[in-house]
Amino acid sequence: MRILLIVTVFNGLSQRIYCECRQADHLVSVVLATSNKAMIDEVKHFQPDIIIAPYLTRFIPAAIYDSIPTFIVHPGILGDKGPHALDHALLEKKSDWGVCIIKANGEFDGGDIYVQEHFSMRFVKKSALYRKEVNSAASKAVRTLLKQFQQDTLRAEKQLSTPMHAVLQQSDRAIDWLKDSTQEIIRKVHAADSHPGLLDILLGEEVYLFGVHKEHFLQKGRLYENYLKASLKEIFAKRDGAICLKTSDGAVWISHLKKEGYFKLPATYTLKERLRGVREERIPLISEGKASGFHEISLKIIGEVAYLYFDFLNGAFSAEQSIRLKYAIESMKERCKVLVLMGGKEFFSNGIHLNILEDSKKPGEDGWSNINAMNDMVRALLLSDEFLTVAAIRGGAGAGGLFFGLACDYVLVREGVVLNPHYKTLGLSGSEFHTYTLPKRIGREQAEKILDEALPLVTKEAVAIGMIDKVLPEYSEHFEKELHHFCHALCEDEDSWYEQLDAKRDRLEEDATLIEQLHQQELNRMHPEFWDSQSSFHQLRHDFVYKQCPTQTPQRLKQKERHA
Repeated sequence: MRILLIVTVFNGLSQRIYCECRQADHLVSVVLATSNKAMIDEVKHFQPDIIIAPYLTRFIPAAIYDSIPTFIVHPGILGDKGPHALDHALLEKKSDWGVCIIKANGEFDGGDIYVQEHFSMRFVKKSALYRKEVNSAASKAVRTLLKQFQQDTLRAEKQLSTPMHAVLQQSDRAIDWLKDSTQEIIRKVHAADSHPGLLDILLGEEVYLFGVHKEHFLQKGRLYENYLKASLKEIFAKRDGAICLKTSDGAVWISHLKKEGYFKLPATYTLKERLRGVREERIPLISEGKASGFHEISLKIIGEVAYLYFDFLNGAFSAEQSIRLKYAIESMKERCKVLVLMGGKEFFSNGIHLNILEDSKKPGEDGWSNINAMNDMVRALLLSDEFLTVAAIRGGAGAGGLFFGLACDYVLVREGVVLNPHYKTLGLSGSEFHTYTLPKRIGREQAEKILDEALPLVTKEAVAIGMIDKVLPEYSEHFEKELHHFCHALCEDEDSWYEQLDAKRDRLEEDATLIEQLHQQELNRMHPEFWDSQSSFHQLRHDFVYKQCPTQTPQRLKQKERHA
């Protein structure tokens, strides 16, 4: 079947549906909704049997939906219409929500409903709901739609005649610092994360707030003393780029801010000298057990297995974060037999921190520092021979962040996660030892093909070609149970564990010279990409950070067959 995806941006949800359709042997093409003409021309050229719009912010022309069955994936339930569907659901404290597939017509979200999938709401930020519950429900709904379409069993349900909900303004989202509880402040910031952010004024600066965390420990110590002295909404502490503000009944950490017309950065990068006098409230390198509200690296040890969590916003690793994680990995020597890299809930890793580089006055120098810090972190993992290593990829992974995971002895990925094993779209050749780890798993020819095509992969494709070792269930409780079983099985048999470690040491010793040669070749290729002012990386990074939409659909997204 010929399927055309019309999208505003080729985001995680669009990528998942694209990959799953290709994997089901459909011929799939993508068109970015840059204009009515672009959409109409692609329909004429591709001649699809069906059109699906998994992420769209503009109307599809009547010339399209009048001639081809066209369906909109809407992140709302029956009767919900209009933009900011998830934002409204969070602010209104909905306990049940869902995804509908709506037949396109002349009314915004007003067409007949063909498929519905429901899920329970969690008290988390909007982006977390979108990347997990919405993503999963939409994928299931699209599979159902395609199956019924092929079997000619589609049945429509009339959309309710409810009014379209209002477009949320910043005045609707605003925090009342005098009246709002800590919980309500968190809910409001959650509902605006990751777009558009919640507008507020901090230290005289108008900024959008992102990444909110409740501070749990205000009973004693210097943090508590500073809290008692602080006035309402005062920033009384900072840590690892985040700031802590006093609320009417506690305190919250805000990890990132954005100025109007700029882009998201760690809060201390945005406020800079305005934070003079605010003390850095440090915590241990790794948080264990119950930890303070904002912490990026944490640890859980069960038996002889250590689970290392690192939750960096959007999976971006700065030089400083890479160094801290390197030390965290090295600190696990003699503490476990198996080290499991858990990443964050939304992302495992997406490589170097492009926003910080775009903000830098010396992007070449800071970019070079970033890639070398990340390489040092990957080397610490790749060459570790005191324990076995497992990458447990629960959220999206791309570029150097995915190859960080591939440096582990075993790679396990949650069903539904989209992998992007390439650097090409940012004008980089890449490092992170990928020219060693990727061919080691899938062969040099296949590795070069994947890097060159620059297309996303879903788990079944990745396991079929040997890039990853195992796919784990999508739902959290089953994922954790199977992960725990797999990791503990690695060290249950003492003899088997020693045999695997010995084989690993032999392999690393045998490949030592090759590893360093390949690593140096990677850096030699990357050096001009960072330092040459005419390098395409600088313009592509700028476009990415400022979310500049392409003016046309990249050829790589048109009529591609599946990998395997």
